[in-house]
Amino acid sequence: MPSIAMIMGIIVMLLVLVGSNCYITFRLYQGVKYIFPQLSAIIFIILGIIMVLPFILGFTRSMLPVSETVKRIFGVITSYWMGIFLYLFLYFLLADIILLLLRIIKAIQYPMPQGTYFFTGILMVLITAITVSYGIYNANRIKQVTYNIRLGKKAQGSEFNLILLSDLHLGAVGSEKRLEKLVQSINIIEPDIVCIAGDIFDNDYHAIHNPEEAIRLLKTIKSKYGVYACLGNHDAGRTFDKMLDFLERCNIKTLNDEYAIIDDRLVLIGRLDSSPIGGFGDMKRKNIEEIMSGIDTKLPVIVMDHNPIHIGEYGNEVDLILSGHTHRGQIFPGDLFTRALFVVDYGYYRKDDNSPHIVVTSGTGTWGMPMRIGSDCEIVNIYIR
Repeated sequence: MPSIAMIMGIIVMLLVLVGSNCYITFRLYQGVKYIFPQLSAIIFIILGIIMVLPFILGFTRSMLPVSETVKRIFGVITSYWMGIFLYLFLYFLLADIILLLLRIIKAIQYPMPQGTYFFTGILMVLITAITVSYGIYNANRIKQVTYNIRLGKKAQGSEFNLILLSDLHLGAVGSEKRLEKLVQSINIIEPDIVCIAGDIFDNDYHAIHNPEEAIRLLKTIKSKYGVYACLGNHDAGRTFDKMLDFLERCNIKTLNDEYAIIDDRLVLIGRLDSSPIGGFGDMKRKNIEEIMSGIDTKLPVIVMDHNPIHIGEYGNEVDLILSGHTHRGQIFPGDLFTRALFVVDYGYYRKDDNSPHIVVTSGTGTWGMPMRIGSDCEIVNIYIR
């Protein structure tokens, strides 16, 4: 049974969606009416339906009596439309605030000429198109970020080269197209180890268009000590068993609140996410003390924990924490919210000399909207000294 809080959350989300839809529809209607002044309120209703239809088709597609191909098309349309809708709302709101301020200082007359709404509408639609186009382009690029981290006396031997990935979201729009470029970028670096800090999947294994090709590509990742992963909140649910089988076939070692000793040089721990969407079957997240009880902390200890909200659980027994989850907000103004919610939502952080080093990546893929505005898809190269 859904909780009262969940029901209230859904109601609030629906009210926000309906309200913003009505607002955007009205602003578009004002512009169209300038060209065709004889238009009736029927046109307003038609515009509103056109605006909300992609959401309805996308969110109900699993229940529609159509082929899987059509359902996938509906999902793609909805993913792109969410970004368009968001920026139409933000830009129209910004334009109306500016117009209101101009009215207050009497810089423009009131009531405003109908043409004002038309020309501001045209400008906002154009700016939205430019923003969304850039976001789609930027989401298909993969940048490399490098950090040098000194672990002091614990570090054993020579420099250790670690690649951090996160949030591939396989099954999301555009996710599989990035894989070949991603693997090539990793192999050029020739890392000692590759760590994937969760959200490899996008909730549903069956959303992956070509799982066999994805497996083939991921198996070609070259690293001296292999590829390790922890599970994120989207790596769960009804297809969880298929996800685990996929990772095994990719030669990716999943650490489910477990640890591995890498070449007697370091200890790598993989944590289960605390809020899996649909659950990890019978597996539950353990206390860190339980996991650490059998570990020799004379070696450097590295923890993969998908969500950086948990960094407060770790003390000086851990040397380095690797996280993702935040996407760095993915699209502006999302980064304003992630910065407010997390102690560290992106990049390198260390509270003090007795605290672990922390690296949070913005991720390699996208969730929901296949766009990146104000953030990048990235792989992280960490040189441990």
